[in-house]
Amino acid sequence: MTTTTTRLLDNYIAGRWTPARDAGGELEVTCPASGEVLARVPLSGAADLDNAVLAARAALSEWRAVSTIARARLLFTLRERLSARSEDLARSVTAEMGKTIGDARAEVARMIEMVECACAIPTTMQGRVLEDVARGVDCETVRQPVGVCAAIVPFNFPAMVPFWFLPFAIGCGNAFILKPSEQVPLTQQIAFEVLDSLGLPPGVVNLVNGGREIVEGILAHPGIDAVSFVGSAPVAKLVYEGAARTGKRVQALGGAKNHMVVMPDAVVDKTVEGILGSAFGAAGQRCMAGSVVVTVGDAHARLLPELVEAARGLRVGDGLEESTEVGPVISCAARDRIVEWIERGEAEGARIVLDGRAPERVDSAGAFVGPTILECGSEMAIVREEVFGPVLCIVRAETLEQAIEIVNASRFGNGTSIFTESGAAVRRYRYDVQAGMVGVNIGVAAPVAFFPFSGWKDSFLGDLHAHGPDAVEFFTRKKTITSRFFSTGQTSGAYFVEREA
Repeated sequence: MTTTTTRLLDNYIAGRWTPARDAGGELEVTCPASGEVLARVPLSGAADLDNAVLAARAALSEWRAVSTIARARLLFTLRERLSARSEDLARSVTAEMGKTIGDARAEVARMIEMVECACAIPTTMQGRVLEDVARGVDCETVRQPVGVCAAIVPFNFPAMVPFWFLPFAIGCGNAFILKPSEQVPLTQQIAFEVLDSLGLPPGVVNLVNGGREIVEGILAHPGIDAVSFVGSAPVAKLVYEGAARTGKRVQALGGAKNHMVVMPDAVVDKTVEGILGSAFGAAGQRCMAGSVVVTVGDAHARLLPELVEAARGLRVGDGLEESTEVGPVISCAARDRIVEWIERGEAEGARIVLDGRAPERVDSAGAFVGPTILECGSEMAIVREEVFGPVLCIVRAETLEQAIEIVNASRFGNGTSIFTESGAAVRRYRYDVQAGMVGVNIGVAAPVAFFPFSGWKDSFLGDLHAHGPDAVEFFTRKKTITSRFFSTGQTSGAYFVEREA
């Protein structure tokens, strides 16, 4: 790839691109496949965030006064313009994050799907009415915007995850502030170019680049009413506690250690295909990656040889090459951390059946780790903790009951899958397993935009999940109105008489 620019990125505040005015330095944005510098991102400061909050609060009354139908029509336009830029967005995702171009295109399609779902706001934002709760007295509940909403998003989905929140928030009449990951800020520069073209009131959408100072500022700022976060479990807990301490509504999506249970009757070739995509897609850097396979009984002997052979054949390389099946991880630091996990697992007694620590035919300057498979005991640290790389642990169980115990012993509960043709096994599994998203013969059980991303346990802190119906619940407040009009002919005091009766 040829470097075309190392520009210093701007923030987007009050409807225009604005240089950071309070930057505490800057970071290089690098291509993980080659180490090439793509741009520089400012570490904005408190004054930059404050400007964004002031702009958002100033925009609220005007934006709320726009009808829900008009807001939905703008979202339809957003959907069409993002579709027109979909290849630009996908190539940006691959350049700055590393995932294969096929995975990046799929991510952008999910990003656009979120906007499609948010276009239904005139329906999904509707309230409830009950007339004659007492004689001549009606009661209704309406939904109104929460106010200024902010999102703090991770590196692994530069296009999609910000749009788990943005279209729903503005569709419901809120103003919005995005803090993208400082490791992958370029894709949202494209997205905000598209947003800028919509002619929204200045301040409805804002983007502030930065690091920890901006995160802490979002949690503490009195002008921000709601916070959405996606990242590691420890940081999710800090965000949840920090936002709650200042009275904000909060949803904090944390880490995962997703298990895939393989029963003896599983269709092996389709199961291998599902596991490969789950464990090694996006180089294992997604919170829905399947990172532990639990084989039940004879499934181990049937599955392992074919799984190892197929994983060994995956092509590792630059994600922009169409033939690449596993791209780099986000950085050389991440690569080194993943290698340390593999070495730790081996030291604990795990048997490495496929070693990806030194993949062939890759740029030595890149952050590459190849598909790695280890046979492990269920109590090993590498089985319990999130590695966030292309590392798959195989654990044995004798029965489905034992497999469920292994899965439920995890402190995480994001997603899980079972591979079987037995309806009875599926019924038992989905009933007893302690995870928020369940796949049946599906490796990545992430729901479409119209259903909530419903992690459990340490994988989620809050009450309302991302997208789906939960998004409208999160980005609106309910107001209940009880009304009576004396011109209806009802006698004064009838309401109270009926309540006492």
